This record gives sequence, C-alpha cells and structure tokens, in this order.
Amino acid sequence: MMPKIFESPDKGETIYSRESGSWEKELVSESPKVRSLRDEITEAKMWGDIRRLAKTNVTLQDALNKVVTIYHLVKDRK
Repeated sequence: MMPKIFESPDKGETIYSRESGSWEKELVSESPKVRSLRDEITEAKMWGDIRRLAKTNVTLQDALNKVVTIYHLVKDRK
C-alpha cells in the first residue's frame, strides 16, 4: 500500500488526498465557506439551465413566469 499524501490548494479550505505517485485525488474535507460557495455556483448553474430549457418547454416557462411574479410581489413588499 502506497503512503497517502494530503494536499490543499487553498491553505486548508479544501483538503484532498492521493496515493504517492498518483494524480487521482479524493476530496477529504472542505470548509463551510467553500461548501457554501460551491452550493451557490451549483444553484446558479441550475437556474441557468432552467431558463434555457424554459425557452422550449411551455410548462416550465409557465412555472418560471409564476415564480418571477411571486418574486416581484414579495420583493415589492419590503
């Protein structure tokens, strides 16, 4: 069994491990800050996918229009 090497590209925010001599890394841990950022990016990509798909899907476009209407109603109450 090869010794494990632990690496962090961001000063400990994210930690990966790999076997000595290998380039294949495995995520060991990530800070709440990094996890939150990753979750925000994933959600932003999902909303982009929803908007693109809604251009060709009437049902999704209708649902998206309702979400936008609710958003404006709630936002205007503040």
